[in-house]
Amino acid sequence: MAKMTPIRSQYLRIKKAYPGAIVLFRLGDFYETFDEDAKLAARELEITLTSREMGKGLRVPLAGIPYHALDGYLAKLVSKGYKVAICEQMTPASGRGLVAREVVRVVTPGTVVETALLQGKANNYLAAVVAEADEAGLAYVDITTSEFATTQLPSSSLALELGRLQPAEVIVPEGFDSPDLLPFALTRLEGRWFDVETARQRLLDHFQAATLEGYGCAHLPLAIRAAGAILHYLEGTQKPALGQLGRLTTYTTQSFMVLDAHTRNNLELFQGSRWGTATGSLLSVIDLTRTAMGGRLLRRWLGQPLLNLEELVQRQDAIHWFYAHAMPRARVMSLLGQVADLERLINRVRGNIASPRELISLCRGLELIPEIMKNLDSAPEELKPCPETVELIHRAIAEAPGASPGEGTVIKAGFSAELDELRELARNAKAYLANLERQERERTGIKSLKVGYNKVFGYYIEVSRPNLPQVPADYIRKQTLTEAERFFTPQLKEYESAILNAQERINELETNLFRQVCQQVASQGERILASARALAWLDVVASLAEVAVRYGYTRPRLTHGDEIIIRGGRHPVVERFLGEGEFIPNDTYLSNKDAQLIILTGPNMSGKSTYIRQVALIVLLAQIGSFVPAQEATIGLVDRIFTRVGLRDDIPAGQSTFMVEMVETAHILNNATPRSLVILDEIGRGTSTYDGISIAQAVAEYIHNHPHLGTKTLFATHYHELTGLAAMLPRVKNFNVAVAEEGGKVVFLHKIIPGGSDRSYGIHVAQLAGLPRSVVYRAQEVLSQLEADRQHKPSPKPPPALQLPLLGPGSPILEELQRLDIDSMTPLEAITKLYELQRKARESQA
Repeated sequence: MAKMTPIRSQYLRIKKAYPGAIVLFRLGDFYETFDEDAKLAARELEITLTSREMGKGLRVPLAGIPYHALDGYLAKLVSKGYKVAICEQMTPASGRGLVAREVVRVVTPGTVVETALLQGKANNYLAAVVAEADEAGLAYVDITTSEFATTQLPSSSLALELGRLQPAEVIVPEGFDSPDLLPFALTRLEGRWFDVETARQRLLDHFQAATLEGYGCAHLPLAIRAAGAILHYLEGTQKPALGQLGRLTTYTTQSFMVLDAHTRNNLELFQGSRWGTATGSLLSVIDLTRTAMGGRLLRRWLGQPLLNLEELVQRQDAIHWFYAHAMPRARVMSLLGQVADLERLINRVRGNIASPRELISLCRGLELIPEIMKNLDSAPEELKPCPETVELIHRAIAEAPGASPGEGTVIKAGFSAELDELRELARNAKAYLANLERQERERTGIKSLKVGYNKVFGYYIEVSRPNLPQVPADYIRKQTLTEAERFFTPQLKEYESAILNAQERINELETNLFRQVCQQVASQGERILASARALAWLDVVASLAEVAVRYGYTRPRLTHGDEIIIRGGRHPVVERFLGEGEFIPNDTYLSNKDAQLIILTGPNMSGKSTYIRQVALIVLLAQIGSFVPAQEATIGLVDRIFTRVGLRDDIPAGQSTFMVEMVETAHILNNATPRSLVILDEIGRGTSTYDGISIAQAVAEYIHNHPHLGTKTLFATHYHELTGLAAMLPRVKNFNVAVAEEGGKVVFLHKIIPGGSDRSYGIHVAQLAGLPRSVVYRAQEVLSQLEADRQHKPSPKPPPALQLPLLGPGSPILEELQRLDIDSMTPLEAITKLYELQRKARESQA
């Protein structure tokens, strides 16, 4: 067996402690990886894989990166789901003995703290999940902002909540699997860390509490298990972050409108479908926030619309104040634009990883709080100036400090008498050395004499070989070169010692002083964090007020009723891509009592999809407290928005386009309530025409008739046969998109008007899309032939289609009633049949 070098033994010991992580092992100016880690790093980072001898006859794979390029390479590894252990040199390299090394932190997707690896306006959540029977516990934390929350929820709601949070990493017990977790980077922990008593005690110890009653989770065992597991995981990866978690929020998902992944995508809340980026999304339109923390809060609001009317009105009132006060709004937004990310800065200070420049940024943000408060009638209670912290940083830290402490340029003169004395000593010694070369040239007569310095030999006097006879007797030889000799004098050695000792002491003292200042600032962490959150809230409401003024939004009236009344509504995103006044506004009336289901027909490209989406977006904006793009609006709060929009397949799941459509429709029918809003766009397109019409009508009837459903629905369709439902079902209303035909050309008016439509103008749209002229002409010929055939043969319509006489002796209606097997009918089938018979009777009387 080959004998290993000491450094190899050191590496293997450290690697054994972190088997699941890539160990970046600091060697001088490089972070090196070895063995399988090296092969992986070379592949993922596209760096050279080489080898190194680490014992007689022992060569191991090696791949390294420069220490100053760490963040860029770290980002690549973490974004691909890898865990990385950063192993630093803990003692200076003296050339004698093995340098001490240890892992200072483990970076995982959910525990990133490096600013360069984080999105400014998005949280980076670490979540923990545990499930048992029909319930699940979910906890999440963002260690960069100190947000720590937990909940216990039905297992069926787990995917929805994870979809909202989009955690970068999810911790689960070993052996736990769920389809809900497939999209996320998973970390598995031993099940014992999810034990309820172990987790409870960890939470009590962390918060130094005797009970969890005050945190709202004392009787939620799954919520406790998830939260306790997160604390255990952080202790092993980012232990400094534990001190930043000062509170735990217990919440319930029933307080918020539910938005599933389909709805978030179909309504393009956070990403536009065209480019897959924020461009074209609702967030891109309403996000005029000036701070990163305000941007994160707005994103959370958009992902969690409220159901609490009182809280919504409070948000509306705050937005209205800024809406009505233009000058204070402009001034506050301008000041907020100068505020750095205080949430993350104070946590970097508390984690002892802040740089001097970040401390200055924190100070400048805190300085602006009094000025912001002057521009408000009433400031949030949590917003408090921090004059002591501002004064401390001003007094201690230089205005333009170096990048890191220990460079001698961080602590301001006058803050430490000892540091000032050392700096003066160093300056005097350097001034002596600066004059020494001139003095020695004059004393010795050697014009080429030089005074220099290097890290190995220190300060020296260099004399070229021809001038060696002129060297004074007090010169002591230090180093021999090919063309010169280097000397020192007792006095030079004395000053060298003074300079080096002073500089070393300066660096050490400055580092200690900086840490002391950070500790003093960190002691005010909770107060600063509260102010940061208050500033984020102000940023959001001022931003939404600016949106309302800039884009012509109005304050909606919110109620607990079941009506949605919109006058002059507009699509908030589409109108931004059109010229001023080009978007055609439309009205909407939905009510569970008399206008529950709107059947919307009209040509392709006429604006049906835009219209039904805009209604959903207006409702959603109203329920985050925002003003809405309409002349006026009354919104009865909805508990959930469902959308079934677009055609797509799911190849990994083995589902065709039509199967995906049916699965999503089934999800809506099984989960919607009378308080929900449903958006259906072209149900039944993925199969044959007859099947599609049949399914579409059956879905519409089910939504209308089911006693536990009856939800407000906008149903856009090309199946004009569905317009007949309005005559049969009392809460169904027909609307269509107006079209004008001028000189054989079709003009889309984009106006929603009452009544049904019987044409789709599909060939006209095909022509606009650029299909070859011969294809368009041929399509017109085929259409004409099909329409001629229909005149000779009745077109298929969903049953029933017979005109029946009045109910009486020998009446077909009476005969139909007598044939009914009432005992075998479901309540839904019975009420549908009753509506049908009522319609037949009325038609017979007409």
